[in-house]
Amino acid sequence: MAEMPEDLEDTVRRSDPDRWLASRFIADPAQRADVIALYAFDHVLARVPFQVSEPLMGEIRLTWWGEALDEIFEGRTVRSHPAALGLAAAVRGRGLDRAPLDALIEARMGDLESLPFADEAAAVAYADMTAGALMQSAARALGAPAAFEPARLAGRAYGLALMAHRRAIGGKTRLAEGQALGLAEEALRQAQAGLKTLPLGAFPAVAYASLARRYAKGAHLSALEKQLRLVWAAATGGL
Repeated sequence: MAEMPEDLEDTVRRSDPDRWLASRFIADPAQRADVIALYAFDHVLARVPFQVSEPLMGEIRLTWWGEALDEIFEGRTVRSHPAALGLAAAVRGRGLDRAPLDALIEARMGDLESLPFADEAAAVAYADMTAGALMQSAARALGAPAAFEPARLAGRAYGLALMAHRRAIGGKTRLAEGQALGLAEEALRQAQAGLKTLPLGAFPAVAYASLARRYAKGAHLSALEKQLRLVWAAATGGL
């Protein structure tokens, strides 16, 4: 399997340092490349709402990515885009499911209107469709069972906590004040028992959920603190 193009590796390193740092614990270079491809795909989708001036243009871009998934899963020639090509290699090489990838696109369609979540249930559903779906796919790429529920729950916790952190520091988020209080902690609690069954080699896919509690409290995490927490998580298999 070809190595991940340097531009995708660098893009994830700069745009998604938590996941990039966790990916350093993936021993096999080919598996690491496939996980990086998933993270690059997520990054491309997540930035669409910030790149367009009106929802219709965003819908066109996201539809383009839905068509790329059609090509990937139907075994057709994949359009020449580094993230699409990397994702195709990951999907076909690891037998990844399409549903979590479709969920990522659907969630970003909702971001185009940038409306606050109606309630906590809506915030949880969004976290499941974004961070939860991505964590499930990455865990699968590293040998976890398909649709591994503890990975989705750990991703939910990270997604909710990150949104709460962004709101706390004045960033753009659809999370309203008071939403998701305690939900990240509850998701981590639910995930813990199941994560004990996760193959050791797949743990880097979920390790960065160990940052969720600190994010939920609005804390700013230095690069050193992130590294130490990830090392601890990787060494103990706990979040």
